[in-house]
Amino acid sequence: MTRFSKKNIASYLSLSFLLVFFFSCQKEDQVEQSIVFDPQKDHEEADGMYPYDWLSTYGFFEGDLKSLNPSQELIEYEPASSLFTDYALKSRFVWMPEDSKAAIINEKLTLPVGSVLIKNFYYPEDYSKPEGKRRIIETRLMIHQEKGWEAFPYIWNDSQTDAKLKVVGGETTVSFVNEKGEDQVINYLIPNKNQCKTCHNENEKLDPLGVEVKHLNHKKDFDGRKINQLAYWTEIGKLEGFEGVENHPSMVDYSNESLPLADRAKAYLDINCAHCHREEGPASTSGLFLSYEQTDPLKLGINKTPVAAGNGAGSHQFDIVPGKADESILVHRMNSTAVGVAMPEIGRTSIHQEGVELIRAWINEMK
Repeated sequence: MTRFSKKNIASYLSLSFLLVFFFSCQKEDQVEQSIVFDPQKDHEEADGMYPYDWLSTYGFFEGDLKSLNPSQELIEYEPASSLFTDYALKSRFVWMPEDSKAAIINEKLTLPVGSVLIKNFYYPEDYSKPEGKRRIIETRLMIHQEKGWEAFPYIWNDSQTDAKLKVVGGETTVSFVNEKGEDQVINYLIPNKNQCKTCHNENEKLDPLGVEVKHLNHKKDFDGRKINQLAYWTEIGKLEGFEGVENHPSMVDYSNESLPLADRAKAYLDINCAHCHREEGPASTSGLFLSYEQTDPLKLGINKTPVAAGNGAGSHQFDIVPGKADESILVHRMNSTAVGVAMPEIGRTSIHQEGVELIRAWINEMK
């Protein structure tokens, strides 16, 4: 049994931690820019009182931490389409307590109390060599406690030996060479603990993204074997309620150019926008619902006037103007980094050019 399963993961945060969080939020501009890990000085016991100060204390990964070599108790997962985060690459894992399993109930995937979702954000030095040298920026944990989900951001140190809990988030400059051989520099923002709920929000409760049935109902490589992820979870005794690929919703990979344009565009909007723009999300009052399953043209924004876009709409009148992408508010907001205009509001400081072009092509194709 690994270190992170020694005690009940649902232990409540101590009062002292909450006070530290409160006062540190008042000093966000003083976030430490360089984190140093001293194995002797910073050693902490894995006592089950979450969250730990250091990522290494959980014991999620074996050997050299920066290799992110998962323990046998972790399950790697991958959504069909990935949320854009300033071109960062990601690796994702889930840990569930021993003798527990997830369940599919009414097409909702529910993870047992005690589960931990682990998401690593990193940049290769050269995107033409994604398996080469890389820099890990942050690891976000979501821990399912008795009172609900809690999110904790861990920022990696410069030497890539460990990551430290930083509830106030932070920022750093990232340099890399993109797939076209062009030098890129990004001011990468790490959200603070409170900001996590901005996106991870379902009916005003913190809730995971990317682990819905439709996101995982596709094949992934497991030890050289290509198999449906939900089927694999079922096979290893970590999921109940899966009734076969065809009996559950599934979503496409928006980056797959061989697939229908409309399917790809709606998949992009689902993973990048629908966490807010859905009936259960914080943008429900907008009337703009961008989930993959949405078929109502008006709810998708076609010839729809915005409810409260304000300056964010620019000079445009409708969310989507069929055949006229550059007159559509949706494209206008995706194609901006200006505060009050850019959508999504957090999670990126750059424009996803490929995403903008995908949505632009979809709208221009409309009659």
